[in-house]
Amino acid sequence: VTFTGPGGLNQTVTVNGSGQACFTSTTLTTGTVTATYNGDACHSTSTGTVAVTVNRSPSTTTVTATPNPSACGQSVTVCATVAAGAPGSGTPTGTVTFTGPGGLSQTVPVNGSGQACFTSTSLASGTITATYSGDTCFLGSSGTVVITANSRATTMTATPAQIRLRANGSLVIPAISATLRETGTNAPVVGQTVVFVANSATGPVVLGSAVTDASGVATLAPPNLTVPGTILSARTYRASFAGAACLAPSSATGTLTFVPAPILP
Repeated sequence: VTFTGPGGLNQTVTVNGSGQACFTSTTLTTGTVTATYNGDACHSTSTGTVAVTVNRSPSTTTVTATPNPSACGQSVTVCATVAAGAPGSGTPTGTVTFTGPGGLSQTVPVNGSGQACFTSTSLASGTITATYSGDTCFLGSSGTVVITANSRATTMTATPAQIRLRANGSLVIPAISATLRETGTNAPVVGQTVVFVANSATGPVVLGSAVTDASGVATLAPPNLTVPGTILSARTYRASFAGAACLAPSSATGTLTFVPAPILP
């Protein structure tokens, strides 16, 4: 008996002593299978058909990230493993789309081992979802992994500053600065904004903000910064960095001293 049908099926099987010819397959697709008996010396040929419905098998998607947790900016490999769910068998094909924090959206083909992987140095902490598209044999599925990308710690150092009186009766701070460095390496943190706020008895007084230079130093400009009279009750100020990509926030307190003499021009 020769069996023909969808997907290029063409298989010839010998009729056994019970008059049967059978075959088993894991690759049948939906359609009509035709069985053609070739006949023998005593029997003529004949044919028969059967409509075969092959439902797509469920699939499972498992997601891993290595290393996890990681340091922000470190190379991390995220893999989705797609497998056949019962009662199906075989290796799914198709694509996996990864979505997650920071606008992550990346589509990767499933390889011969049922895996789809990508590597990135810009992953942010959060949940990554891997969505398998499905194929002709397998239904789609999804899985998630929670990743932690630890920011690098920073340290702020605030320099002492003075409040001075000018000849015109106004109050000024001649100079005020703070230094921002990475805690682990002591490397300067460049190009980040530091906010300066005086801690007066009547509440915070925002002095302004400055960007760190190549040495990690943020200097409030212009020199001789004019300040309100309420600042005379302030004994300290705070320099604060709000944090940025891969960098943790930090702050420091510096002394603020009123020096009435000599009077500045």
